[in-house]
Amino acid sequence: MTSQLPELSGKVALITGASRGIGYGIAEALVARGDRVVITGRTEDSLKEAVEQLGADRAVYVAGKAHDEAHQAAAVERAMEDFGRVDYLINNAGTNPVFGPIADLDLGVARKVFETNVISALGFAQKTWHAWQKDNGGAIVNIASVAGIAPSPFIAAYGVSKAALINLTQQLAHEFAPGVRVNAIAPAVVKTKFASALYEGREAEAAASYPLARLGVPSDIGGAAAFLTSAQSDWVTGQTLVVDGGIFLNAGVS
Repeated sequence: MTSQLPELSGKVALITGASRGIGYGIAEALVARGDRVVITGRTEDSLKEAVEQLGADRAVYVAGKAHDEAHQAAAVERAMEDFGRVDYLINNAGTNPVFGPIADLDLGVARKVFETNVISALGFAQKTWHAWQKDNGGAIVNIASVAGIAPSPFIAAYGVSKAALINLTQQLAHEFAPGVRVNAIAPAVVKTKFASALYEGREAEAAASYPLARLGVPSDIGGAAAFLTSAQSDWVTGQTLVVDGGIFLNAGVS
């Protein structure tokens, strides 16, 4: 990838949870068009490997937990110190540590899910806004889920948190306009380690219900994020782009 990189665009993106999976797919898409990126994640070794693959002249990393306010501040500061700006924020970091009925959901776990999936996104948005976007504009993309649009049995805490993230997207879009556009992406099942429990060992069966006959891959979401941080989406804000292989087309069909 590094041997075919285009000229720098002058734009910089901060992407949370980007050492692998959807976050890394988004980083690849933005670097491929000439952006520089700051990526975050919990594991330093994975982040180092990701930076090597993206190109050390195009990417830097900050390790830490997304819900940690000190980590949020450090990531934004790194973007400003190394690149002098942070045009785009991609809130991708998320967690889903529980599988089961909501009636038995441990409330402590529910709080952890909201801290990572919702509160951290707000924290990063606040810090990016004050550091650069308030005066210079930009775009924010929150990675939600189809689980935030319709009930998803056994991952209720995750789904409720993603519904909250979609509403947060609308709130931020209203408050940060006109300089900053804020949108969300709601993927269905994407082939990542994070989602492996939903398809591992039965991928063909899992994909059979999708009209496009396959599960998503990180580059599918990378392309959507590239669109929502481009001039082609300059009149789009407060929206949730569903990227689901057509799975919602099956709603109500027997």
